[in-house]
Amino acid sequence: MKNTLKILRAQHDLSQAALAEKLDVSRQTINAIEKEKYDPSLPLAFKIARLFRLTIEQIFEDGNQAITPLDADS
Repeated sequence: MKNTLKILRAQHDLSQAALAEKLDVSRQTINAIEKEKYDPSLPLAFKIARLFRLTIEQIFEDGNQAITPLDADS
């Protein structure tokens, strides 16, 4: 899953270890998410979004943009 975690972390002058500590995960988890080798759980994605005061969608892209939203009339 594509994400902007590395950019956000750099903008906030956080090391991987410091971010990991704030999120209560390992530094290796942060590294794997940044390298797109690991997709965070939904609870972890929410924690990351809250920490940076962004929405999950602003941080993570699922690559499944072909799905159209449901109509209110459907």
